[in-house]
Amino acid sequence: MTATSMFFERLTDAGQDPRFSKVCGSVRFDIRDGDDLDQWLLTIDHGRMRVTKSRAPATTVIKVSAQVADAMARGEVNGLAAIARGEILVDGDLGLALRIGRLFPRAQEAPARSGPEPGRPR
Repeated sequence: MTATSMFFERLTDAGQDPRFSKVCGSVRFDIRDGDDLDQWLLTIDHGRMRVTKSRAPATTVIKVSAQVADAMARGEVNGLAAIARGEILVDGDLGLALRIGRLFPRAQEAPARSGPEPGRPR
């Protein structure tokens, strides 16, 4: 099972998220792995989350590679940064796509340096 599959399974199990109590809409994730296309549809109705495998139309469509999707599901990649780098394409409601970013684990912080900044004297 991939990190992305486990992420969507956790959303299904949770069922309700109070952070989305005023949100209604749908987001389809088009996740490409080579020639394979995996499509997940997340429907939000006042915080109630439902996830299905579907190619149905959605308010927002997020197109992403399987590698980036897995990294986001593991908290290794920030979605907004990935959008800025062109690793994620968003069609439709960008505001909804940005809100969905709250569902993913936070990207890990860079490790703290133990010495001075490079190029700076000790």
